Amino acid sequence: MEPHGVLVVGSITADVTAFSARFPRRGETVLGDDFTLVLGGKGANQAVASARAGARTWLAGCVGRDPFREIVLDGLRSYGVGLDEVRTGDGRTGVAHIRVDASGENDIVITPLANADLSPAMVDASIGATAGKVGVLLLQLEVPAATTCHAAKAGRAAGLTVVLDPAPAQALPDDVWPHIDLVTPNESEATELTGVEVTDPASAERAGRWFLDRGVGHALITLGAGGAVSVTREGARHFTAYQVTAVDTTAAGDAFTGSLGAALAAGDAMERAIRRGMAAGALATTRPGASPSLPDRDEVDALMSGNTLEGAAR
Repeated sequence: MEPHGVLVVGSITADVTAFSARFPRRGETVLGDDFTLVLGGKGANQAVASARAGARTWLAGCVGRDPFREIVLDGLRSYGVGLDEVRTGDGRTGVAHIRVDASGENDIVITPLANADLSPAMVDASIGATAGKVGVLLLQLEVPAATTCHAAKAGRAAGLTVVLDPAPAQALPDDVWPHIDLVTPNESEATELTGVEVTDPASAERAGRWFLDRGVGHALITLGAGGAVSVTREGARHFTAYQVTAVDTTAAGDAFTGSLGAALAAGDAMERAIRRGMAAGALATTRPGASPSLPDRDEVDALMSGNTLEGAAR
């Protein structure tokens, strides 16, 4: 029997979010409209997205010994994410400070704290502990890059499908790319990593080729409202976006990658997995916050059944 679970190696934070009509200018104070304190972090968000998409999901990450610890663990537990691979250190749980304006745009300052403690040895232990249960490994870059790179290589050696969301974007060693089955940057991350200014499907395809030239199996560049561009050695394909009214784009990329990973783990064909990821990402923008905005499988099914997502080969 094929393993249908997902292992996420990544960050766990307490997301402190302020909502206001606009962002303050340098040195200015503005009055906000709302405030939330919830589970966040790209690793945690992707794990929640995967679990809500129906996959058995484990998260390998680190938290501290402070009041935020119970907030984030309770959040993960409430969404059905397996906590066996979450370690507690002596420091403080990571924090993300997020600002969201009236248009739904956001900016984020992440303080990693306990996330910096996630080590290659911990990753090896988690891959071993979930062997035979998971088929997909999801990675991001909010934990030490050396740990993420090690996880990619160890995951490939264990026979897992390795998916990297390279955010926040940073240069990685050339020898890690051949261990990545699928990379999922957004346009700004693809621009920073490849040097190709990504503004449209054609430039996204050029950026995707950069990843393939370095050994990645498949590049999937997300363009927000512009959809996504899938680039493989067989060719490129542009998928148009689902039309929704965005409120807050926080965690939309995590919804995309987590739902995509769950679909791949369930055995879905890549095209359908991409469509599920795009539907989840679109839905995540319609609600404020990180983990609270992540949709479940039924919501994704409903959006997909009411929309036709065209894929045009290039």
